[in-house]
Order: sequence, then C-alpha cells, then structure tokens
Amino acid sequence: MLFNTASHSTDHTAQEDIMTTTVGVIGLGNMGGGMAATLARHAFPVFGFDLSEAAREKAAAAGVTPVSSLAELLETIDIVILSLPKAEHVEQLCLGREGAQENEQDAISLLALGKPGLIVIDTTTSTPETSRKVAAALATRGIDFIDAPVSGGPKGAATGSMSMVIGAEDDVLARAMPVLEAMSGTRVHVGSCGAGNVAKIANNMLAACHLISTAEAVSMAARAGVSPEKLLEGLNAGSGRSGATQVMFPSWVINKAYDSGFSMGLMRKDVGLASDLTARLGMELPLSATVAQLWDDSSATLDDSEDFCAIVQRTDPTLYGHGE
Repeated sequence: MLFNTASHSTDHTAQEDIMTTTVGVIGLGNMGGGMAATLARHAFPVFGFDLSEAAREKAAAAGVTPVSSLAELLETIDIVILSLPKAEHVEQLCLGREGAQENEQDAISLLALGKPGLIVIDTTTSTPETSRKVAAALATRGIDFIDAPVSGGPKGAATGSMSMVIGAEDDVLARAMPVLEAMSGTRVHVGSCGAGNVAKIANNMLAACHLISTAEAVSMAARAGVSPEKLLEGLNAGSGRSGATQVMFPSWVINKAYDSGFSMGLMRKDVGLASDLTARLGMELPLSATVAQLWDDSSATLDDSEDFCAIVQRTDPTLYGHGE
C-alpha cells in the first residue's frame, strides 16, 4: 500500500494532531538530527536525546528541545523515533541489557520507563527478528512498535523527502501517520511488524549490487570511448537505470565527492543482514552472495569510515579514484 504523499497541513484534524502530539527522537546523528529538525519545522513539539553533547547542541539550533536522559525524554512524549546504528542498539535501548540489575545504567530502557500508549517508530535498518522480539516485549506494557527503516540519506532526513517501508498493524500506523507524513515523502506499508526491515534489507542488497554493476558498466563504456556523463544519460533513459545511475553516480561518484553521508561500514552491515537472512531462509542466491563477498573483501582497502560509494574504486581506481 503506497500512501498519498500530499501535504495535510490545511486539514483541521491533521493540524490538531500536530499541535497535540509530542515527539521524541533518540539518536541525533546525520539521520536522526535531520528527522528531528524536520518535525520541529512542521510545528511538532520535538525533544531529542543523544549521548553526544555536540549532537544535542546542533539539534537545539534547529528548534529541537534537547534532554539529558532517557527518563526525561519519556516523561512528556507520545511518539518516540529511534535512529540508531544497529539492531543490537535497538534491542538494548528498548529492552535493556539482559541480566542487568534494576539500578544499573543498562537496565534503563523503553520497556522500563515507557508509558502505556507510547508509539515507538524505529527507523534503524535492523532485523525482522529484533523488531518482532522488541514489539512483543513492549506490547506487555501497552507500548506499540513500528519498524520503518528509511532511504534518502541525510538530505532526505533534513528535507522530509525520505522514503519509508513500514511494518505495522493498521490501527497503530493510523495513529502515527501525521508524524510519518511530516518526516517523509513516501511511505509504503509492506506488512506487519518486521516486514519493514525485510523490505529494507532487500532494498539495500539491490543498492549494493547496483553500485558495483553500474561501476563496471561505466568503466567499460569509458574504455570504449563514451563519457560517464553521457552514458548515465543514456542509461537513465533506458531499462538499465537504477538508484545508482540516477542518484549515486551523478551526486557522489562522477564528481568524486564521495560525501553521501552513508558509510562503508553501514553498508557492509546491511549487506551482512541480507546474507544472514538468506542463510536463515535456507536459500542460495549466487549473485547476492558474490556481491556480498565483494563488499566484504573491500575492507582490505576501504575503511568503514569511507563513503559507501567508494566501493566503485575497486572496479577502476584510475576512473574513480579521489582527485585523479
């Protein structure tokens, strides 16, 4: 189901929702900070929490009220948005560290501190198993959970143009929709809890494939005398187009900027999630396996901190190398 992306700012009921719904954002990095600023710009009261003081200060400059603890955040909010690096961070934040004593820092969690009626929207690229485990545990406290991983990078988060693939029950999704509409351009409800992460893992596996296959096609054409810019123009008019040809190469590769805001480490993590899911399903996907191996092998020359588009440099260092 693809939701209408038109603005509802003139609708009286939607405006009331904005005025009365208080939102918290946990994780104010490149993505979470942009989402928080976007929601504040749409007149939601937004509170933000991050372990980094610098991230909290940056969010404050964008109209977000920073708080210094999870307990303080959860006192006043109706919806909390998570923007965290990995599934294990989501699980620990939501459920606490297994075996932690009540008075330990790791026992502080949404499960312990969240109030009945709270909606948790997890935008992290996580695993369906983690989403379902967390949702089941939070449900015992009357807390609802939505997995809604996002695409569009820091620019999409900052402009509210991200796309979301969403795993949620219909009634919970309806309650969260005003917030989701304000922070994204496109929302696709793909199923119940966990389905959003299945769809995002599939999406990122394709993106990982497309970056490498496009790099090979562009390199081949360049050796044969066709400029990368002209080739991309031709590909984007034909059946070979993809997110790599339409966005990644024009924005971050051809100009050798490599500044998408998404790291090699995060993409390696997402490719690994696809490999793990494939294994759990007992499937053999030879092309995906080859691409996953290429991403894994790239760690020998490309650090986790590098931009994920730098994977193309392994195809043709002369064509794609920094400043060459």
